[in-house]
Amino acid sequence: MSRIDYSVWDHIEVSDDEDDTHPNIDTPSLFRWRHQARVERMEEYKKKGDEFNKALCECRRKLAEAQKKLQDLTMAGSGDAELSKAQAEEKKLKKEEREWQKKVDDHNREEKKMPWNVDTLSKDGFSKSIVNVKPDSAEETEEEKEQKHKTFVEKYEKQIKHFGMLRRWDDSQKYLSDNPHLVCEETANYLVIMCIDLEVEEKHALMEQVAHQTIVMQFILELAKSLKVDPRGCFRQFFAKIKTADQQYQEAFNDELESFKERVRGRAKIRIEKAMKEYEEEERQKRMGPGGLDPVEVYESLPAEMQKCFDEKDIQMLQDVISKMDPTEAKAHMKKCIDSGLWVPNSKGDGEEKEEEATYEEVKQEQEETKKE
Repeated sequence: MSRIDYSVWDHIEVSDDEDDTHPNIDTPSLFRWRHQARVERMEEYKKKGDEFNKALCECRRKLAEAQKKLQDLTMAGSGDAELSKAQAEEKKLKKEEREWQKKVDDHNREEKKMPWNVDTLSKDGFSKSIVNVKPDSAEETEEEKEQKHKTFVEKYEKQIKHFGMLRRWDDSQKYLSDNPHLVCEETANYLVIMCIDLEVEEKHALMEQVAHQTIVMQFILELAKSLKVDPRGCFRQFFAKIKTADQQYQEAFNDELESFKERVRGRAKIRIEKAMKEYEEEERQKRMGPGGLDPVEVYESLPAEMQKCFDEKDIQMLQDVISKMDPTEAKAHMKKCIDSGLWVPNSKGDGEEKEEEATYEEVKQEQEETKKE
């Protein structure tokens, strides 16, 4: 593995469509897909609750009409048949009302049990004390983002690495309080790359530590984005919440962390496989014979009898095998052996056709000379 050039991994795959995307630009996509999935689930859940409430209201409206109709029929002294029909309708609607009410109650109970996450954190009540500083909404070009990331890392790389190695909530909060410039996407981007590099180097424990800090930073950034505030103005609220959160909130954070670590392992695996393929191709190019053929591939294409000759380096055995083969087939095999460097002829012909003939004749000549001896 010491022959592998790690510089070939400067471009890592981070997007779901398997395109190579530079991590300095598109790292947040590692988190956006989860954020989008949560938002869609929450919207779907809310939509379902709205439908239940709407159905309950409609059922109650029909029940009120049915009860009024029954009252009118009773006062008017209507016939038993008509009265029985109205009573049955009222009974049916009361049952439906109970069923819809149960669905609404069950839905509300489930909503209260739903784990907290970075999106539900953004509800009113948690954001009251946040400094209302709106972030710069101007869109940056990819070139500007890449240059910004490069400049930022050159200036603060040591500080980012220090934050990535912190373990305690209080230590992380204090360090960000002392270095608020680190609360930005450039830090999150660098930590993601750092995680993948550590996993590639098989430093799994360190990767998991830095992954924890990566999710801390990403939670802060997503919270700021949801609240439309500068992340430097809300990181203290994040730590206040995470340090006093209940089990559901901790589970939500841990779920994000475990998902991220799995994604890092997947990206590291892809990088290693890509590097190995490039290394193997480099070695293959080094093996290429004078005719541009790979000796390994040529050897594997030879008949088993010829393979044995090369395994044992036995020229006499090769001569015997060639003599028993069809001349055209023998010439083709020997031509591939020369082009791949498996066989080095003692004589050279003028042109490709002459070379093939010379090669085949050379083997035959050696065979005849052996017989004469």
